[in-house]
Formats: sequence, structure tokens, C-alpha cells
Amino acid sequence: GNVADPWADYQRSLDEKRDIIAANPERVRLVRSAADILRAKRERKFAVLLGTQDSVMIGSQLDRLAQLRKDGVMSVQLTYNNRNLAGDGALEPANAGLSKLGRATIERIEAEKLLLDLSHGGARTMAEATAHAKRPLVISHTGARTLADHVRNTSDETIKAVADKGGVVGVYFMPFLTLDSRPRAEDLLRHVEHVANVAGEDHVGIGTDNGPLPLLLDAAAKERLRNWQLERIKAGIAAPGEGVDVYPMVEAYNSVDRYRRFADDLRKRGWSEARLEKLMGSNFLRVYREAWGG
Repeated sequence: GNVADPWADYQRSLDEKRDIIAANPERVRLVRSAADILRAKRERKFAVLLGTQDSVMIGSQLDRLAQLRKDGVMSVQLTYNNRNLAGDGALEPANAGLSKLGRATIERIEAEKLLLDLSHGGARTMAEATAHAKRPLVISHTGARTLADHVRNTSDETIKAVADKGGVVGVYFMPFLTLDSRPRAEDLLRHVEHVANVAGEDHVGIGTDNGPLPLLLDAAAKERLRNWQLERIKAGIAAPGEGVDVYPMVEAYNSVDRYRRFADDLRKRGWSEARLEKLMGSNFLRVYREAWGG
């Protein structure tokens, strides 16, 4: 977000992540290439891919993107809900789209072999950024706007445009899949199938936006979530439908075996093993190889 010193905030956050990774070498592996993800899988570790959810820490200093690459950051999200110098986020009512600097930022992201992510972008920003991109890109966590007309979701036209550039659209396990913020399993499955039908089975993925483990909902966790949500609302970064009693998940899949049950539900709807493999990771893996090289 548009805070006083976003570059310093970025550096502090990076140090925190590095400390966690360094303290847990037997559990996690930092991703610097697509091969690192496969290596982590063989080693039964979590592969940790560092990315930003804004480009506000870059601003007009595009050389900082080279520093991000050196730091181990592999993915850069252009905007986060509000406006920055690159363009409008999803919450901006003007929906003014991509700026000249935003176009230059995309060009430098691609030159540094970073992955461009358009999640949280305004509708025009996502459309114009996709049109400007020369390399495969992602909208890593979103939903289908045709099914739920929410600002965090993406139009069919942009979903198709991302696919035409060789990219991937990831579907989230988030409240924005329905306008009442209470999505059921069926709603998530419908969004996944819709994106797959629009983009093609080679260009759909899963980007849950809520971590690899289920959300604990005891009293202490609910209080933390409540305070977090109030902070987001106060900061002006909460999307429509966010609220103190709205939890960032699809309740039907809030379990440690979520991915197996989710895949089983799609299998019952006729999804083949090959199609499920693409959805559950290999589509994103292909884009990582193409974006990062090697």
C-alpha cells in the first residue's frame, strides 16, 4: 500500500522471510527456479516462492526490480486494490487503468525475468497490462466476474487474453466467489470450471490466497482475524464483502485434506487425471519456467 516508506517495509519483510527459511532448512526450500519446486516435492518440503503484492516499493525507481531479483523475489504484483504510480487497483472507482510508468514497469519486470502478476488490479489495469505484456503472466488469485460481479474477480475477456499470452489464471478459495461472501463448495467448483472453459485447461490453476493449511477458528484466532479485518477496513484496502465475521476461506474445504477432497469433487464432475494435474500445479510450473528461464 501507499505507506510512508514502502521500500523499507519491503526490506523488513524480506528479512523476516529469510529468517524463517534459514531457521527451517529441513522443512522449506526457497524457490529461485521451477526446478526448485520439483526438488522440494522430492524432498517432501514446502517450496517457498517470494513475491510482492504491489509495486509501490518500486515506484519510478525501476532499477529496484533488479534488486528484487537478486533478493530472491520471483513474482511482482503490479497493484494492490488502491491506486499506485503504475495504475489503478481493484477498489479505485475511476478504474483509470495502466499508467505510462506502469507500462515501463511491466517491460522491466519482463526484462529481469520476473513473473508479472495482475491480481488485485482494476478491470482496465488488468486488461491493458495483459495487452502490453510480451511474456506469459498470471492473475494468481481471482474469480470469474461473469459468475460473481465483484471487483476482485476477472472478466472473461481478460481471462482469455491472459491465456492467449500463455499465462495462467488462478482461482481463489475466498469469499468473493459469491456476493454474499459465503461461498459453498459448489460455487468454487463452478468458478474453476468457468475459468477452465474460457481460458482452456492449460491456463487455469489454483491460487487459494489463504495458505496451505486450514484456518483455525478458535476464539483466539477469531479475535486475531477480527482485528486484522478492522485494520484493513481502516486502511481502506478491504474489498467489498470483507467484514469482521467474514473469514478468508471456503468453509467446505477448510480442512487439512482440502486439496484431495477438492480434486475428488472435480473428478466426480468428469475431470480426468491429466486435467487435474494441470489445474493443481503443472500449468503454473510451465509459466514459471517460461517467465524465469531454465
